[in-house]
Amino acid sequence: RHLHPFRILAGVDDCNDCWSEDIYSRFGGLGILKQSVLNKMSKGNWFMFEELVMGSGTLCQRCTQPTLQLPGGVELDASRLFRDRMYQQHGLVHPIVREKSSSEKRTSHDLLLAYIIDNKRFTSGDRKEIDAAINEINNYTNFHLNKTTNRTTKLQWPLVRGSYLFYNQVRARNISSIEINATSTDSRSPIYELIENNFIGQLKILRQMDIHITGPGTGQMYQTFLSDGSVTINLGGIRPPEFENT
Repeated sequence: RHLHPFRILAGVDDCNDCWSEDIYSRFGGLGILKQSVLNKMSKGNWFMFEELVMGSGTLCQRCTQPTLQLPGGVELDASRLFRDRMYQQHGLVHPIVREKSSSEKRTSHDLLLAYIIDNKRFTSGDRKEIDAAINEINNYTNFHLNKTTNRTTKLQWPLVRGSYLFYNQVRARNISSIEINATSTDSRSPIYELIENNFIGQLKILRQMDIHITGPGTGQMYQTFLSDGSVTINLGGIRPPEFENT
């Protein structure tokens, strides 16, 4: 039944420019019910729920197992179900299915797309080294692409195209030029299901990402949305000099 539409009871603060509420609403399929609203409406009233599923809130982001995998991610296939539903509910085609190896549905002529995700732990020196590495990789790729334009030369391994990505700079498609008037009976925008949010723009990039590279922390949290056969690389973090002896 978890594959059916449901409503999310969310403890979120009032915010005029937050877009996480839109993600919750699309993911559930039936919108969200704010806990603060329910608390006010419950004064002098009773509300009956046919079924109520409770989670651990933000606690689970610190739950780890010896395998460093999410609880239920393997035995219940929860990670894949979560990923696929997120794509589906945001109107995107599921990532490519690869059941046996990362080379499935790929050829030696396919470019592997590598993204280094900006991380608050990167220093200016780190970013300079990363930029130099990206340039070296792309120059190597361009050189060999020019040699194999006739596609007769068989490559020993796939080439890689590197990019540096700031998630907060990814924007949804701008359709402000389209004017559609809402009516008094519309519960929400009549184009709600057809417009994109910034998160959809991010998912579009994640869907085609072959190599996901960033440092530790929240920068790693989007790896759940990678397609089958993709690789995620944790660059680790260097402790600042003032903390070396603590």
